[in-house]
Amino acid sequence: MVRLAPIGPDNWREPLEVREDQRRFVSEPNRLLARAYAYRDLGGQARLILDGGTPVGMLLYHDWPEAGQYVFSQLFIDRRYQRRGLGIRAARLALEEMRAGGRYSQVCLCYVEGDEPARLLYEKLGFRPTGAADGDETVMVLDHL
Repeated sequence: MVRLAPIGPDNWREPLEVREDQRRFVSEPNRLLARAYAYRDLGGQARLILDGGTPVGMLLYHDWPEAGQYVFSQLFIDRRYQRRGLGIRAARLALEEMRAGGRYSQVCLCYVEGDEPARLLYEKLGFRPTGAADGDETVMVLDHL
């Protein structure tokens, strides 16, 4: 059973990593944690993804008050646990947390161009491209959380 746990002093050092060929698409865990700290005043929520009791990945989201949206900033599954459907289940749980927060009804995210597994995952969740880009990243939005 997949669940999300807040990242804190007890679990931030989990030895998680993506495959070598995915490193250009995904931040390392320490960068994700640094970003969570940087966005703490905007409700940054860093989560450890657990399958049963096993840490399998991390994700991060935060508020974007100026746009009236949540930002789904980061999601990765450790190389040892990929291709099991854990990413989509974790993303759904994160979207449920955002929905329960009730501040916004829209979520945006970016994925690095060429990361087809990410694009497909986000499309399955209902995200659509906006036509905008942020450098080499494609911007997507989920209109109705």
